[in-house]
Amino acid sequence: MTVKVLVVDDHPVVRDGVTSLLRSDPGLVVVGSADCGRAAMTSAAELWPDLVLLDLRLPDMLAPEVITGLRKVRASAKIVVFTAHGDHQGVVAALDAGADGALLKDVAGMDLAAALRKVLGGERVVDPRVLPEERQRSAALAGSGLSRREYEVLRHAARGKTNPEIAEATGLTRNTVKTYLQAALHKLGARNRVEAISKANEAGLL
Repeated sequence: MTVKVLVVDDHPVVRDGVTSLLRSDPGLVVVGSADCGRAAMTSAAELWPDLVLLDLRLPDMLAPEVITGLRKVRASAKIVVFTAHGDHQGVVAALDAGADGALLKDVAGMDLAAALRKVLGGERVVDPRVLPEERQRSAALAGSGLSRREYEVLRHAARGKTNPEIAEATGLTRNTVKTYLQAALHKLGARNRVEAISKANEAGLL
């Protein structure tokens, strides 16, 4: 099955470079590109990409705004932030807005394709050079028994989002959000979401 990729970056050399890098995986095909946030939303509505590789810094909009807009036109698409900077706060904001991963632009072709494949498989992939604590969090997650989706839903809940807001940010239905949240509560041995968030925090998950 061919995976359609939309590249959003205001630098033509980056857009061309990503297209070349992804040639290492014939199943990942760049179907279009955009140079700003508004163009990204238009392209996503027209091209129906499976994955969007999004520059963290665009000339017209911040990445979290673009992510929210993309979720409205193509809710099921995976979104991976692509940055040249170790911009901790910018990456955290993008992940909080619903990005499925964050990679540095110096990633090699095979590594990029492999990382995108992991994201398409449901994993959240974050380069440890962008967020050094992500490695410890990944280890804690592996020991918790939580699935990536359960963790993602719990992470949004920890930031005060309601179930409808989590559904919009993740592209899931409200019932699915509720199911994932209940599963997370059960695995953490918590009676409610406040207790679950507290236990997850103690375990180094948040």
